[in-house]
Amino acid sequence: MKMVPKMLSPLVKDWAPKAFIISFKLETDPSIVIDRARNALEIYRHQVVVANILESRRSFVVIITKDSETKLLLSEEEVEKGIEIEEKIVDDLQSRHTAFIHDKN
Repeated sequence: MKMVPKMLSPLVKDWAPKAFIISFKLETDPSIVIDRARNALEIYRHQVVVANILESRRSFVVIITKDSETKLLLSEEEVEKGIEIEEKIVDDLQSRHTAFIHDKN
């Protein structure tokens, strides 16, 4: 396996500095995921990190911004109905993107 270059830095700084940029942070250790996500926001200066733990990745995520943490969780009823966590992620991010656009104008 070869290391691939991190693309987030040139994306934010050079290619799309005015864009609403989201990254994803998947960890195996719940005790470090929030700190790692916040660290990514600080280093890359983008808007949102969707953070989750490998073990619960299909039912629980935390949406992290520079000043907020929003937990998204599927209930047992939602899981039984076949709802996927991505639906909640997309709904949340769509509203954040809309607010971002309005704030820029």
